[in-house]
Amino acid sequence: MSVRLKLTLSYAGFLMLAGALLLAAAWVFLLRDAPARTLVPRLSELPRAFDPTNRGPAAFVPAAAVVLAFLLVFGLLGGWILAGRMLAPLTRIADAARTAAGGSLSHRIRLDGPRDEFRELSDVFDAMLEQLESHVAEQQRFAANASHELRTPLAISQALLDVARNDPARDQDELVERLHTVNTRAIGLTEALLLLSRADRGSFTRESVDLSLLAEEAVETLLPLAEQRRVTLDVTGRPASTAGSAALLLQVVTNLVQNAIVHNLPTGGTVTVHTEARHDVSVLQVENTGHRLPPELVPTLTEPFQRGTQRTHTDAHAGVGLGLAIVHSIVRAHDGTLDLTPRPTGGLIVTIRLPGASRAA
Repeated sequence: MSVRLKLTLSYAGFLMLAGALLLAAAWVFLLRDAPARTLVPRLSELPRAFDPTNRGPAAFVPAAAVVLAFLLVFGLLGGWILAGRMLAPLTRIADAARTAAGGSLSHRIRLDGPRDEFRELSDVFDAMLEQLESHVAEQQRFAANASHELRTPLAISQALLDVARNDPARDQDELVERLHTVNTRAIGLTEALLLLSRADRGSFTRESVDLSLLAEEAVETLLPLAEQRRVTLDVTGRPASTAGSAALLLQVVTNLVQNAIVHNLPTGGTVTVHTEARHDVSVLQVENTGHRLPPELVPTLTEPFQRGTQRTHTDAHAGVGLGLAIVHSIVRAHDGTLDLTPRPTGGLIVTIRLPGASRAA
């Protein structure tokens, strides 16, 4: 049986039971021919209610049967209508679920009325559909971009091999060097995709990590790149502990510092890495000089394969466009937040807030 039919039968059954009890009370108490002042009948007077010579029960039984029949019909009809109205929000939610199962995630219930359990369920379902639609759209863009990015080095390798096959006299050393460069970028892209997938799954062991030590390690590693580009690196702040994966958080700091160095002024640029603990929050901030960024571009920088103001490789350190996307995924997996703020004079301020070690544990 459907829920609506069960509710209908339940309403009708309770109505019939209540009617029967009321009629029984009327039969026993009002038709026993007892003095009006007596509220509770004596047991010795109870058989009179079933005496066939008593005209009261004889006239009461047919009327009681009519009343019970009316209550049954009224209970079934009223219960069916009442159950239908009460279950109408569930019907809308079920229809929305079927629509979503068919592949349309843009449909929303937007249930009106008082904020009851059905309204709360509808709002939660709408929020789930919105997040699911956003996630699916993001995955579709990511799959399309990843396919495009992976196809590029393969197409270049195929072209180089075709040229070498058609021109055997071509310099083999140059061919090997160019193939090595292309394959290196393809391997880097694949490793970045794997790291991004690992960060999205959140499959890592948490341990106590000091962001200030990771900042110093990342800056020391990238110091040759900074010297090559004539960028000054500066590390400031105090210890800031959190709980998470040291390897993934080191990747976060490394990606941020490398991006800050690469996307900087041609000469005389600066990068400042600052760490501190604020109450129960550990903060990592990376600030760099550089060209001015359009405000509408900043929110898209965490999308996969987005590289500053353009989508082309400028040099060997330009990356594959997954740096901030990886940072965003790792920070999200550590229950943190990532904020991007353009500097008025050019450059970017990246602020990461992670739960403190005690709160994260």
